[in-house]
Amino acid sequence: MPSYKTYSIQDESHLAEVASKYGLTEDQVQTLHDRSVAAKSTAYCPYSKFRVGATILSNAGQFTDGANVENASYGVGTCAERVAFAKAVQEGIRGFSAVGVAADIEPTVSPCGACRQFIREFCTVETPIFMFNVKGDYVVLTLEELLPISFGPDVLPPPEVLEANLAQLK
Repeated sequence: MPSYKTYSIQDESHLAEVASKYGLTEDQVQTLHDRSVAAKSTAYCPYSKFRVGATILSNAGQFTDGANVENASYGVGTCAERVAFAKAVQEGIRGFSAVGVAADIEPTVSPCGACRQFIREFCTVETPIFMFNVKGDYVVLTLEELLPISFGPDVLPPPEVLEANLAQLK
């Protein structure tokens, strides 16, 4: 498994560099950290005790938070990232410029495969994903780095093309 360089949220020079690289402000990156960490406190995780918080930043500058919600039927629990996106979409927010994820463990935690695909539905592959650990260290990768050769809405042809393709098969 590859290892990635982690940076401290306290390292102001790197914070400025990474913010600039992704077209964000230092305050936006700091807010992604602070809110995703705070969102963990609302997690419902009585079975695993594994709290995860997520915050997404819209292109319009709005932040939306989410936390994981477990269920006694383990497979139907919902991850923090999907909770945040569902809240934002339900509120009519579209277009996102960054994602933050925080957990209570020392290695940074990345979105699971289902969340990566869910994020792909609403974000471009260039979207930075900030993954924060319990000490405030982070790794930042683009969605494309987390989900290479991805399938997203831009891959689907228009409905009329799909219908024409199906008609040819008959």
